[in-house]
Amino acid sequence: MRIVVKLGTRTLTMGGDHLSRPRMLDLVRQMATLHGQGHQVLLVSSGAIFAGRERMGLSARHKDIAFKQTMAAVGQVVLMGLYEQFFGFYGIQVAQALLTRGDFADRERYLNARNTLMSLIGLRSVPIINENDVVAVDEIKIGDNDNLSALVANLVDADLLIILTDQAGLFTADPRRDPRARLVPVVPAITDEVRRLAGGRGSAVSVGGMITKIEAAELATRSGVEVIIAAGSEPDILLRLVAGEAIGTRFRTAVSRVESRKRWILAEPPAGELEVDDGAARAVVESGKSLLAVGIVSVNGEFQRGQTVRLLDRRQRELARGVTNYDSASLHVIRGHRSDEIPALLGFEYGPTVVHRDSMVVVQ
Repeated sequence: MRIVVKLGTRTLTMGGDHLSRPRMLDLVRQMATLHGQGHQVLLVSSGAIFAGRERMGLSARHKDIAFKQTMAAVGQVVLMGLYEQFFGFYGIQVAQALLTRGDFADRERYLNARNTLMSLIGLRSVPIINENDVVAVDEIKIGDNDNLSALVANLVDADLLIILTDQAGLFTADPRRDPRARLVPVVPAITDEVRRLAGGRGSAVSVGGMITKIEAAELATRSGVEVIIAAGSEPDILLRLVAGEAIGTRFRTAVSRVESRKRWILAEPPAGELEVDDGAARAVVESGKSLLAVGIVSVNGEFQRGQTVRLLDRRQRELARGVTNYDSASLHVIRGHRSDEIPALLGFEYGPTVVHRDSMVVVQ
């Protein structure tokens, strides 16, 4: 299972005025156990600004953006140092990725981020992801690490997104004010009523509130990712959730990851066409294989890497649609050549496949 874990600031501090090393170590222990069980784990961690203030001995009374960006620059080093040390106890290599919304809006940057994260988890590393707070002004204002975790879950085709916070989940009312508030165990679909239950934004320490978590859940479930919001203080919370225990609030998805991706590929207008030989046509249609450059006969149209193209057989019948890893200019150069020849022909490569089977929909 591919799991994205999002840790909020109040989870990392236990509601106190400093990062709780014991809490962080315990959560790392749980992630390391999941990693050892064969799961792929990615971590989206808040807390950089808070860690920076702690390291510099400064209070939270400063609210301006420049101050927050400065503290994020200091705190990110602190966070990564702790995570590297704690995961290192279990022999797990970590890697840092700082992203902004622009990395998801720009197709080239989106693909580069996806390829990097997929490569890291393929190497059994744990990517630790955060908003690039030093430059992402708007994201700091709205507490977008919740939405960032949903974007990351979509980016890597995750099976499950777990958002840990200081609340046990979504309640029918604010449990801090209303003793009659009841936990909502399952949300089959996010409606206006669900959004109303989420209430307003923010707290004194954490930038995001329950409303941003609902927004994140809506984004992730639309992409075929199930979401659970739960309390990070629960013993062995990650292990119990992955084992299927009913804790917190689970947000169901109506579509699978594959269905979601297929809908997106089929909905996007094709930017070009790739005519393939008979061997490639059989490999794609009958064997479910990726398309390699050696099987391409001709390239029609001008398109960029990451756009959708049609795959045609020699009689111009559409076989499939998929997202191309190479632009049209590059494909004119490498068509008909083996994958191991691509670096010499182009001077670079974006992998051995032109259209990977995970980014392809067979239509014949």
